[in-house]
Amino acid sequence: MLVLLAVSCQEKADKNPLLSKFDTPYQTPPFDKIKHEHYMPALDSAISVARHEIDAIVNNTEEPTFENTIEALDRSGKLLADVSNILFNLNEAETDSVLQQIVIEASPKLTDFSNDINLNPELFKRVKEVWEKRDSLTLTAEQQMLLDKTYKGFVSNGANLSEADKEKYRAISRELSELTVKFNQNVLAETNSYKLHITNEADLAGLPQSLIDAAAYTAKQKGLEGWVITLDYPMYGPFMKYADNRELRKQLYMAYGNRCFKGNEYDNQKIAQRIANLRLELANLLGYPNFATFVLENRMAETPERVNQFLDQLVAASLPTAREEVKEVEEFARQQGFKGKLERWDWSYYSEKLKNAKYSYNEEELKLYFQLEKVIDGVFLLANKLYGLTFLPNGKIPVYHPDVKAYEVYDGSGRFMSVLYLDFFPREGKSGGAWMTSFRSQYRENGKDIRPIVSIVTNFTKPTDKQPSLLTFYEFSTFLHEFGHALHGMLTDCNYSSLSGTSVYRDFVELPSQIMENFAVEKEYLDLFAVHYQTGEKIPQELVQKIIDSRNFQAGYFSLRQLGFGILDMAWHTITKPVTEDVDSFEKKVLNPLDVLPPVKGTNMSVTFGHIFEGGYAAGYYGYKWAEVLDADAFELFKEKGIFNREVAQSFRENILSRGGSEHPMTLYKRFRGQEPTIDALLKRSGLKK
Repeated sequence: MLVLLAVSCQEKADKNPLLSKFDTPYQTPPFDKIKHEHYMPALDSAISVARHEIDAIVNNTEEPTFENTIEALDRSGKLLADVSNILFNLNEAETDSVLQQIVIEASPKLTDFSNDINLNPELFKRVKEVWEKRDSLTLTAEQQMLLDKTYKGFVSNGANLSEADKEKYRAISRELSELTVKFNQNVLAETNSYKLHITNEADLAGLPQSLIDAAAYTAKQKGLEGWVITLDYPMYGPFMKYADNRELRKQLYMAYGNRCFKGNEYDNQKIAQRIANLRLELANLLGYPNFATFVLENRMAETPERVNQFLDQLVAASLPTAREEVKEVEEFARQQGFKGKLERWDWSYYSEKLKNAKYSYNEEELKLYFQLEKVIDGVFLLANKLYGLTFLPNGKIPVYHPDVKAYEVYDGSGRFMSVLYLDFFPREGKSGGAWMTSFRSQYRENGKDIRPIVSIVTNFTKPTDKQPSLLTFYEFSTFLHEFGHALHGMLTDCNYSSLSGTSVYRDFVELPSQIMENFAVEKEYLDLFAVHYQTGEKIPQELVQKIIDSRNFQAGYFSLRQLGFGILDMAWHTITKPVTEDVDSFEKKVLNPLDVLPPVKGTNMSVTFGHIFEGGYAAGYYGYKWAEVLDADAFELFKEKGIFNREVAQSFRENILSRGGSEHPMTLYKRFRGQEPTIDALLKRSGLKK
């Protein structure tokens, strides 16, 4: 049987690059050879191979051991992981209608396969036998973590259910996989379908020249006269900050805010509600009162009550300050001649003018010192100074789009660490936002260290025919953030793929990313690369000081906004009975107590909240704030010893970055810091505590 399977796979591999051994540098995906028609045959074949690997574990006549059951499970499905990682990563970064349809077809197949594993009674019996004798086994901390994660993974995926309930579990999880894909595709379609076409030059008043040039360039690409503003954030954000035309600001705000909320074919209202209700049904089936309780069982926070207490504590610290900040902007707007009620489409506009008045600089002035190419050099240099890493471009590594650049990454000893892809600019086939992902996780096999393939994907300001890509300070910070995730992926040194890199508790995963953002305001670091793109002048000390002084500008408002996301997430996932009211009523009831600006009818956040409705942050969005507590506390040590201190950096690498999820995160954190964190460092850094 296995011989026949091998022959069958070889025949398919001869024609399908996804099934052949990747004949590329470091066995990176052969993007230049992969076509749409290759995905489903490769997926079917990879699922077949994975099923036989599982059958070999189940049919093993030897007594279940850690090696022949738990390790064997972790080793299985590598071909399937390779194929599905390529498919789903490209669906986020370089998709089209055909690829989206393939994902719709593939998702339930993968869910069915996953359920077939998790609900296999013979397989679970072997896993359970090993788990029950765990105290008598001589296991390393990493092996203990893998055993615990494997056993709990089976239980949380329905292994202990009755046969009837297993069928219910299959149906629920299958529908969820289909709905989350549809949710994401609707958001992308709505974002791409809108354009603000400006033909009157007077309507450009207030806009920086860089945005005007970008809008002209976009119009030209679309075959239109004049200027085009899209809903991609590098255009949307600056337009809302600088456009003098209030009516156009409102028009763009409404277009952004009512995506997937118009009752059309891309509407996500019923999908979001259905996802939340299905997750509740799933949690109840597994014996939990709500989905958050189920999820948080394997998080640092542990319970919804602890999360809500944490969020409430920060709301109490943020809300009074946010209200004062709104009053300050309202007063400033009146001084500028504004009459009437300050609306949400006025907020960024007058906030930016107030910030400029208080600190005498604006984002456009700052952008001149953050040319993308120089920033890349600066981010690489930071990794070199901290961890001894070097990055070598390799044009022979295939990429999935001409914008993408591939690098080989080496440590200070010359050891190959990873392949890194960088993909910076928005395009119609790319989802919004910024993220780090992996095409291959790190693991060891037969004593060989299989190194990871990591990618950073963003939607930064594009170059035009008049100037290079100049990043906003927010974009620069975002790059540092995602690069922190990439370091977590690239520097990992684990034995098992399911524990390596970013495979950690969701409320711990943001520590390596957010700690990197602290470097963005360190003059000692900025002096290494931040120069005026035309004159070559280093970023002036006065400007850096203005960044520092203004860093906490509207800290209460922005903290409250982030907390609102977390609170809305928890609300959707702590329901104990199905939601029957409409999505908008549900959301308004949750967020109204936090509103410091008037709500806007016809807009809704839940229907585009991809982090929780199609990503992995369901009942976990609070983790961004949770990790802020960790990163503020951790960076205090860098500040104390020196921001480039190799001893501190080495400790962070050894205890955090390289360990992945091989031990409990608080154990790892205390090993690095010597203590548990408190919120004091965060409140102090953000100016919410004097």
